Amino acid sequence: MKRLEKGGYALVILYVMLPERDGFEVCKLIRKTSQIPIIMLTARGDVMDRVVGLELGADDYLPKPFEPRELVARIQSILKRSAHQTHQPHKLCFGELEIDTGMKRVVLNNQEIHLSTMEYQLLEFLAQNAGITKSRDDILNALKGVETELFSRSVDIAVSRLRQKLKPLEIIKTIRGSGYLFVGNLS
Repeated sequence: MKRLEKGGYALVILYVMLPERDGFEVCKLIRKTSQIPIIMLTARGDVMDRVVGLELGADDYLPKPFEPRELVARIQSILKRSAHQTHQPHKLCFGELEIDTGMKRVVLNNQEIHLSTMEYQLLEFLAQNAGITKSRDDILNALKGVETELFSRSVDIAVSRLRQKLKPLEIIKTIRGSGYLFVGNLS
């Protein structure tokens, strides 16, 4: 954690079964102060463990055994998305909500909102497509790409967490049977 605070890292690969505190706890601590991408590795491949890891803010979760090339591909994919977003500085303003795509920062009512990388990417994707209903598949493809094994339920979980963090603002609507709609207007 001390090294991470000093900066200079592009991504964290976090093992779940650490000796002093588990990776889930460390992930929570990282998310309190940083939006750095996190990939969790574990011997525990249960679906619930994966969901918990993603709910805590991990961007990806890879159970053992895995092919090292798969880990490298996932790292490259996450870094590519991060770099792409970093090179397009822009601010999206929807009333009291401001999304700074260059700094990957979200401010609501002059208060910074701390989001996981996945939550931020979800918000930015929906905001850039304001007024357009996006299906779970659209969202999964935008956030992780088609090569990644994700569950459509993880989109629902991410939307739910995002809504909680953006309260009282109700800017993401569920369109039954279709997906999600960002209802804000650029200001």
